[in-house]
Formats: sequence, C-alpha cells, structure tokens
Amino acid sequence: MSLVSESDGRAHSELSCASAEFVREAIRRSEYSGHTAGLCSGLLQCNLVILPEHFSEDFRSFCLRNPVHCPLMGVSRAGEPHINELGAEIDLRTDLPRYKIYKYGQFSNERLSIGDLWRDDFVAFAIGCSFTFEKALSAAGIEMRHIVNNVTVPMFKTNILTDPIGAFHGPTVVSMRPIKRSDVDEVSQICAAYPHAHGSPIHVGDPAEIGIEDVATPDWGDPVFI
Repeated sequence: MSLVSESDGRAHSELSCASAEFVREAIRRSEYSGHTAGLCSGLLQCNLVILPEHFSEDFRSFCLRNPVHCPLMGVSRAGEPHINELGAEIDLRTDLPRYKIYKYGQFSNERLSIGDLWRDDFVAFAIGCSFTFEKALSAAGIEMRHIVNNVTVPMFKTNILTDPIGAFHGPTVVSMRPIKRSDVDEVSQICAAYPHAHGSPIHVGDPAEIGIEDVATPDWGDPVFI
C-alpha cells in the first residue's frame, strides 16, 4: 500500500519545481509527508540514520567498508540535530517527511517529527540516496515509473551480503526501476557519475539471481507495473 495520500499527491505535484528550502519548510510545517522522488532536482538527496553515540563509530566504519551500499555524505556531532556541511538551516528533527523508529532492531512506529524523542547522545548520518540521479535519467528520456505513478520506489532484500562491522551486518537492500533493455547501457553510464548515490546498478536481469522471488511484491515501497 502506498504511503502517499491523495493530498500528498497534489502537494508533490506542487512541490516538484520548488526550491529545497521551500520543500523543507513545507515538511517542517507538516504540510507534506510523502516520498521525495522527483523533488529538488539537481541536488543531493540523502537518507538519514540516527543512532546512540556508542554505536556511531561502528556504523561509520560499516559505511566506509560498504561505500556502494551506504555512501556516507555527512555525520553530525553528538546531540546536534544538524549537519552543517549539508545545509545550515536543516533541522534533522523536523525536516524529513517521515521517520521510522526502531527499538532493539525492531520497527516500532512512524512519526512526522522526532523533536520530543531527540537525545543528547544521538549521532546522525546522511547516506546518499538513489533519488539523486533520477533527474538525469528523466532528462535522457528514461521513464521513472514510480515518479510517474507517484508511489514510493519498490525495494527488495537480496542475497548480496554486506561486509559486517560490530552490530551492523546483513543483506543488501536494492531499489528497482524497470528499464527498457535498449536503455540499460545508457542508464549504467549515467548512474556511474553518481557514486555518492550508489552509482551504477548492481544487477540487471533476472531478480531471482540476487534472491528476489517476486518482483511484483516489494519488501518496502510500492509495486510498479512492468
């Protein structure tokens, strides 16, 4: 089921040409809580991981050891809800559309803001996101089906294992975009220019080869028609 409501769909269309500052302000006011694919074209998008400080060195090492899976773009100081090198006006407690809360490794709930949960020992990590290269693909005439359908990109757990560090380990998660066979080489070339956003595709072809049983049933996000 899509996380994007009808009102979010209208808001996404209205925000599609807006500046990053305008988009963040709309999110901060809880006026938009949908996906960010297709927004803020030309700028780096990041995923956010927030951890207690005693996990931070291991997670930093995990990212550096797995740079394709987790391209590390910035790290906050403990207790500071911003990463200055990524934007002085960004408040990590309010400026993301949704936050997923995990306790002891298990999903707990989802929030629109986390100001009341913030702690002095929290460290935030910005991880480059594949949404970053989608504008370049669209400009080349390559359709991004999830943007056209205004849904969250489908994501799947694979049998490709990450290189473990401490408590951090497990299978790689991939996002899937249906691409015409004739466009695959061009897509790979375009995406290779964005190593900070995962770079070239890590697999093309039969999803079963990387452990995906049913490409129409994603583990996260929404299915898209192929």
